[in-house]
Amino acid sequence: MARIAVIGAGMGAMAAAARLAVAGHRVTVYERSATYGGALGRFERDGFAYDTGPTLLHLPAVYRDLFLKTGKKPLEECVRMTQVDPASRHLFPDGTEVRLPNASRAGVVSALDAALGAGAGTRWGDFLGRARDAWDRSRRPLLEEPLRSDWQILGRDPYPAVRQRRLLRAPRVAGTVAEVGTGELADRRLAALFEGYVLSYGLDPRRTPASAALLPYMEQTFGTWYVRGGMRALAHAVYERCLERRVEFVFRADVIRIVEKDGRAAGVELAPGPAASAPTVVEADHVVAGTAPEALVDRELWRDDDVRPWDAGGSGAPSVPGRFSVLLALRGGRPDGTAHRTVVHSPDGGDEAGAVFSGRTAQRPTVTVLRPDDPTTRPDDGHEALTLTATVAPHGPVDWNDAGLRERYADVLVEAAGAAVPELRERLSWREIRTPADTAAGTGARGGSVPAPSLAGAEGRLLRPSNSTRLPGLYLVGGEAHPGGGLAHAGMSGTLVAGLIVEGADFRGSR
Repeated sequence: MARIAVIGAGMGAMAAAARLAVAGHRVTVYERSATYGGALGRFERDGFAYDTGPTLLHLPAVYRDLFLKTGKKPLEECVRMTQVDPASRHLFPDGTEVRLPNASRAGVVSALDAALGAGAGTRWGDFLGRARDAWDRSRRPLLEEPLRSDWQILGRDPYPAVRQRRLLRAPRVAGTVAEVGTGELADRRLAALFEGYVLSYGLDPRRTPASAALLPYMEQTFGTWYVRGGMRALAHAVYERCLERRVEFVFRADVIRIVEKDGRAAGVELAPGPAASAPTVVEADHVVAGTAPEALVDRELWRDDDVRPWDAGGSGAPSVPGRFSVLLALRGGRPDGTAHRTVVHSPDGGDEAGAVFSGRTAQRPTVTVLRPDDPTTRPDDGHEALTLTATVAPHGPVDWNDAGLRERYADVLVEAAGAAVPELRERLSWREIRTPADTAAGTGARGGSVPAPSLAGAEGRLLRPSNSTRLPGLYLVGGEAHPGGGLAHAGMSGTLVAGLIVEGADFRGSR
């Protein structure tokens, strides 16, 4: 039985902790805040409740597997999950509206044909077919296996782009999301649909490789799920599973150093707390870091030819956006037939991406309106809890602590959301604003950035560092490590770290 110290109580860290405890190890989680869940926060006021991080679950199989492998009760007995149908409603600048059914490719094709005109659904369906090919080619190395030492092979884009013939000119092949929208989808609204998926993950459609087709493919193939009580309920279920497996949690424990001995990680050093006037060293056989570990060690953790953290990648590292949210308390009940998620698309997606990725605020952002049909989010049926979100530049390039800017930008989101919610301003009781500055303060994420899932292509620039490091005994978990950000990917990082510790170098990935 090994002693394992886990830094942070995010979803990836807790997933690793539960699996390691089942394998017979003694696991202790050290969390600097007063609670678990990482980005899966919850805001409550006057009987209203809101998620302050991710709001919907894709690839639920990741967490089904976690609960299957760590206890007797399956996931569905620990949380109540429902498929969101329609999966999303989209409002385009020209007034077109389309509702996309959940996990039905044929249904999506039919809906797009009916709303956008004959042929639009077929083009989207063909696009999803190519996305499926990219998924089949890259699923295991990108999601289910530890990052290979020859990771450069993932620098090639697996998306089979269409060669478009041009009169008296060389054929054109789309290499980016924006180019797929212009060339293969050939409809500004279909292009906005694809680019909206990509931007919502914090990726720049103008520079992100076409392999990002995996993002809408995963959602439209495996479905969109909501957890009653919000994603915080999922975090609580994983926490409870950890406790059942006798994982120990120490909250308000600030790890200030990873201890080394004989050339390997040998424990953690905790900052002085209420019960101790000096730092405390806790010995461990392995250390799992759910936060960026560079500041906690006195050595370089990556070789020159390794995948490196984005914020340590120099001038070539991409900017990582954050989320701006407005939590609205509304008078009046949620009307029957209301879509859970409505996306109000920007009239100028190129200008929006240019602003977000150059450290400015977009004048007309794409706004996602979330209206869950969940009694736990509201005081009674005569009220409604509604959340507006937009992808924005991180805190730093934009001063999201500026009270005036926060209020003005909240007004921008509310104005855009009026297209989706009639009489929105008239129904408003109060609002709460959450910015990347709040995310940074609550989670420690630099600039309040939200990590995106790893993608193949772009010469490997969108990959995340390996779960193992140059320091033996130190492992990385969570959105800042392979396979990147997002609830499903964080859960898979926990699977990979547990496999590497339990099986060692022979571990070849999840089965």
